[in-house]
Amino acid sequence: MDAISEARLSLVWPLLAAKIHTLAEMLLQEGIEIRVVQGLRSWTAQDALYAQGRTAPGAVVTNCKGGDSYHNFGMAVDCVPSQFAPDQPYNPDWNPVHPTWKRMESVALSLGLTAGCNFRTFPDNPHFQLTGQFPAGAPDGEVKQLFKDGGMAAIWVEIQPV
Repeated sequence: MDAISEARLSLVWPLLAAKIHTLAEMLLQEGIEIRVVQGLRSWTAQDALYAQGRTAPGAVVTNCKGGDSYHNFGMAVDCVPSQFAPDQPYNPDWNPVHPTWKRMESVALSLGLTAGCNFRTFPDNPHFQLTGQFPAGAPDGEVKQLFKDGGMAAIWVEIQPV
């Protein structure tokens, strides 16, 4: 993976980072390069994204306020495949119906990741998360309380991988 992806993965739950590395390695063997375009996100940054298309310019990109996204707890990343072969400069392919996207989603699911493309009310195509026993939708009160009491590390210690 490139340095940008590595930097973003260094801030998320290590088990999630390991699965994203595996995803990237499996796809690279098929000639598909991916980049982690989003990882850990502060609650303030999440609120700014939520405002987009509502009280700030731009299109609506999320239905999650700060604290309501697994990005805020280091349990989610967004990945985008490149339009070009791995030996060429990375150039994001933002077309989620392209076969490389479908392959990325399929491999991610095989690794036990939740794919945002399957979200019922607001599909989030680049989104992949690993939440263990916690709800796949939005972080619940238990997640938020663990975070309040001990930060992300407290959540990560409590997660039972599934």
